[in-house]
Amino acid sequence: MALFALLASFFVVAGLDFAARAATTERIVVNRYSGLAIGGFDPVAYFTESMALPGLPDFEARGGGAVWRFRNEGNRASFVAHPEIYGPQFGGYDPVDLGRGVTYAGNPRLFAVVGQRLYLFGREENRDAFAAEPARYLKEATTRWPVLEQGLAQ
Repeated sequence: MALFALLASFFVVAGLDFAARAATTERIVVNRYSGLAIGGFDPVAYFTESMALPGLPDFEARGGGAVWRFRNEGNRASFVAHPEIYGPQFGGYDPVDLGRGVTYAGNPRLFAVVGQRLYLFGREENRDAFAAEPARYLKEATTRWPVLEQGLAQ
């Protein structure tokens, strides 16, 4: 019984330590347990394949307090060279909600590439509204993002 309690306490402490290390940022949407940005999807594949494709553990890079996964070494190299282009804008937060003054994490499966930039959305309705009027929503999100970003942990 004492051995069971000892093992249980070890896993609780180890789990808390891992969670603390994984949740290093809120300025980029990151899974607090795994540390993966945008759910482990390859951010470059949105541009090259026009689809949300999962990255592989063999091709990872760290940046901005997050672990990014890629489908191949070429995608990884492209991202490392230009994270500002391939990374989701607004840290992966939904730009429509940002325009309303709310930080809501985007879903990597709900995306749009507009003006050679990647945007993630929390709801299909937001993605559809954004697609119909990207300039309007980008203006609103860009105006509010600096203040909202300051409120997020670094």
